[in-house]
Amino acid sequence: MQTEGGPVALVAGANGMVGAELVRVLVASGEYRRVIALSRRPLPVEAPRLVNRILRFENLEHDLRGLACDDAYCCLGTTLREAGSRQALRAVDHDLVLRFARFAQGAGAKTLVVVSAAGAAPAARIFYLRVKGETELALEALRFRSLHLLQPSLLLGQRRQWRTAEALARVFMPLVNPLLLGRLERWRAISAHDVAAAMRTAARSGRLGVQRYGWRAMRAMAAAAPVRARM
Repeated sequence: MQTEGGPVALVAGANGMVGAELVRVLVASGEYRRVIALSRRPLPVEAPRLVNRILRFENLEHDLRGLACDDAYCCLGTTLREAGSRQALRAVDHDLVLRFARFAQGAGAKTLVVVSAAGAAPAARIFYLRVKGETELALEALRFRSLHLLQPSLLLGQRRQWRTAEALARVFMPLVNPLLLGRLERWRAISAHDVAAAMRTAARSGRLGVQRYGWRAMRAMAAAAPVRARM
């Protein structure tokens, strides 16, 4: 059931690289009556359809009491280096993601689109990918009508914090990407804008059940998205 007056999108992690691109994509698309972007800091953009709710995610249920939405998008995530410990990383990439998903479901969302990671698996040897895999399983258990899990590898784009590895990747990955073939294709780098465009396409596709998207699928969905002027 659609919210009165047109669909509403709820975005968590709007200050991040993918989240910021996603907000621009959703607002520019004109498909949503309102795009509610959740962030810890004010967003650097304004638009008629955009509502920026600044909050601490620990107070999510209290601060957003009464909110209703149709599609929920989750771009929450961190790295071990940024988090400082395995426990802190899990608190964001698993616990906070699940908390947002449950809240969105209670707010009426039937569709949930989440940025996960290439190689995510509960049995993965790498801790980060193991947490992502456990999070995916927990999200599946919530039984959204549509759950879309996007699994990018290295993300390319502009971050607030300088990351040397990603800066180098922007130079070398155009050369390396074509060499990653077959089973290695999922490790190809992808731009944050393409991931954001793919998220929007996934949510509006009408596909039911659990869907996972690797590099090739995300690129195809991004290419299929209508071209709109940026904000």
